[in-house]
Amino acid sequence: MEEQPALDIFSIKNEKQFVDHALSTFNYQYQHIPVYREFCEFLKIKPQAVQSLKDIPFLPIQFFKSHKIKSPNRSADIVFTSSGTTGNQTSKHFVTDLSLYENSFRKGFEHFYGAVSDYCILALLPAYLEREGSSLIYMVEDMIKASGHSSSGFYLNNLEELVQTLTHLEATKTKTLLIGVSFALLDLAENFNLNLKHTVVMETGGMKGRRKEMIRQELHQILKTGLGTQLIHSEYGMTELLSQGYSKGNGLFHCPPWMRIMARDTEDPFSYKSTGKTGGLNVIDLANLYSCAFIATQDLGKVYGDNSFEVLGRFDHSDIRGCNLMVL
Repeated sequence: MEEQPALDIFSIKNEKQFVDHALSTFNYQYQHIPVYREFCEFLKIKPQAVQSLKDIPFLPIQFFKSHKIKSPNRSADIVFTSSGTTGNQTSKHFVTDLSLYENSFRKGFEHFYGAVSDYCILALLPAYLEREGSSLIYMVEDMIKASGHSSSGFYLNNLEELVQTLTHLEATKTKTLLIGVSFALLDLAENFNLNLKHTVVMETGGMKGRRKEMIRQELHQILKTGLGTQLIHSEYGMTELLSQGYSKGNGLFHCPPWMRIMARDTEDPFSYKSTGKTGGLNVIDLANLYSCAFIATQDLGKVYGDNSFEVLGRFDHSDIRGCNLMVL
C-alpha cells in the first residue's frame, strides 16, 4: 500500500501553509505518479532541488490527452473527459478520490458565494447534458440537488420555460444562480428582454463551434444588455482540474485557498513573469492530489499581487514554443 499524505488542503489559511502543502504534494506525486516522476527526471529535476513554488515543474496539460496520470496503486472512482471536437483527442482525468472533487467544488463555491442551499440553481448547459464524463455537469447536478429548490434544474434548449421560471423567481425576489455556457446565454440574451436583479449570471466559457469566438468584454456587454444585469460572473475550470476560480464580474478571477495561478514566460517555461505581465498560466490545484497538482495550461493571462488573475485567451500553435521541449 502506498503511504497516504496527511494533507488537509481545505484548512489552508495563509501563504506558509499553502507553500508547505504544495511542496508536500510535489514530493508525494514525484514518488507515486509515474508520468509526473518521468517528466521531472526528463528535466533532470530532483526532489531535493525543489524548495519553493517556482522550483516545481509544471506538467503540460496535453499530457492528460496522451497519458494516464494517476498512481498505479489506486483505481479511478470516475473518469472525467473533455468535450473535444470530432476526431480530436480528448483529455481524461482519472479521479481516484471523488470526495476530493466534491469537497473542492462545494467549499470553493461556498467560499465565494455562501451556501448553495440559499440559491435556486438554473443550468443552461444544453450541449453537455447528454455527454457522460463532464466534470462541469457533475458539479452542477450536485449543486442542483443541494439547493433543494423546486425550480432548480437543467433547462436544455427550453428557453421559454427558463424565462418563465426566471420571471417568477425575480418577482418573488428569490436568490438565483443562472449558470451556462456562453453560446446558450447569448441565445437567451438575444431572444428575450430580461431584467435580472436577484440573479447571479455566470458563464463557464465555450462557444463549442456554435458561435464565433469573441473577447470576454464583448460577450459580457451583450449579456448585460440582454439580461438586464450589471455584472456577469465567470467560472474558471477545466476537466484537468478539481477546483475552480471565480470572477464576480470585473474579469478578475480569484482562487480558493488551495488553488493558485502563476504566469510563466511564453519563451522560457521555467521562468516567471512579473506581476501584471502577460504569460502562460500555470495552475497549482492541491485537490489534484492523486493525479497532478501542477499543470501548465494553454491559457494566456496576467497574475496580480493579490493572486487574482485574468484570462486573455489561448496559445495558438505558433505561441507554444515554450512547451515543445517539455513533451516526452
